[in-house]
Amino acid sequence: MNKGHIEEREVATLPGVPVVLLLLAALGADIWWGIQVVQHSAPFVPVLLAVVLAFCWLGFFIVQPNQAAVLQFFGKFIGVERKNGLRWANPFYSKQTVTLRVRNFESGKLKVNELEGSPIEIAAVVVWQVHDAAEATFNVDNYENFVHVQSEAALRQMATSYPYDLQEEHKIALRSHSKEINQHLQEEIQERLAKAGVTVLEARVSHLAYAPEIAQAMLQRQQAAAIIAARTRIVEGAVSMVHMALEQLAQKDVVRLDEERKAAMVSNLLVVLCGERGTQPILNTGTLYN
Repeated sequence: MNKGHIEEREVATLPGVPVVLLLLAALGADIWWGIQVVQHSAPFVPVLLAVVLAFCWLGFFIVQPNQAAVLQFFGKFIGVERKNGLRWANPFYSKQTVTLRVRNFESGKLKVNELEGSPIEIAAVVVWQVHDAAEATFNVDNYENFVHVQSEAALRQMATSYPYDLQEEHKIALRSHSKEINQHLQEEIQERLAKAGVTVLEARVSHLAYAPEIAQAMLQRQQAAAIIAARTRIVEGAVSMVHMALEQLAQKDVVRLDEERKAAMVSNLLVVLCGERGTQPILNTGTLYN
């Protein structure tokens, strides 16, 4: 164990209901004793015992489901009680409850520069749970604030490690590989929160977009890339269709074309197949060579 590092350990406490019955019986006996003593002498001892019994009632505390009680004795860590229900411990112990329930939060929209240097907006949802009540209480000042701050720091660090869009020199991008990105984000946050006794159950990007000042320019770039990709597919298909047409004309001996006429036919077919608008045919009523 590191110096100053506190880990959770179990503490022995008593079930509350039997202690309640015992204190009630002791208080009833003390009252009866006091009545008997007051007839003969000053009831100092029964009164003192009643004060002690009343002080013992301060030892009761309640642990709800999925909660833990951290016990201290004048600043010294005693242990953690996880058993649910009414419990009793030394009245001098201070009791601090820590919830062990699953919680989540969504970070604000952070503006960071991705790997290529373009400003983007990114936000994430983090699902987390305290697994060590002692570490959450003593190793950090405010574990809830610690979770929020460190999660946003991990999100910034992760966002700078990848480009926004997939590039040839990079295998993973923020926009196209959500599973890998979320896994990296979860590992990054967990590494930072391990010292606070917190387990990160899930972390995922909830918002991802270019920053407003470059959004329009990036949209135009994406549109240009989409147009180029579509044109490439169209040209590839048109060339295949022209090649197929020439082969079938030659195989079926429909018409014999010299190289010049083949070039003209290829040009016309490419114009028809690759054009954005419908073409207007021109009928040739003469021979091919007029």
